[in-house]
Amino acid sequence: MKLRYETDFLILEGLEEHGRNVATNLSHHIDRTRKNINVRLPMLQDYGLVNKIGPAEHSGLYEINDYGRTALHYQDQYEEVDDFEALLENAMKPSAAETSRSSSDGTQEMAAGDDD
Repeated sequence: MKLRYETDFLILEGLEEHGRNVATNLSHHIDRTRKNINVRLPMLQDYGLVNKIGPAEHSGLYEINDYGRTALHYQDQYEEVDDFEALLENAMKPSAAETSRSSSDGTQEMAAGDDD
């Protein structure tokens, strides 16, 4: 994942703050050219950070998704880590505390050492 530091994160921030949007509106919100945003939005979609919305294939309407929100959360580490994509993927995995083991019938099992 090769993001353009600052511009791509500004696009993600603009979508997070203003909701679903098109390049023209985003250019106004984040003070970047519409042409630049039109180039970057499909790249952000390819990276899985935004979704293209709408029944029309060429609508140009995008929204940020959970992966994009995670990227925003960790943007301060973008230039510090060797593999930002791996950082995001690890962050998206549920923690052991969030997941519970379930038996095949869907009932929750108690971990070894837990009291009844």
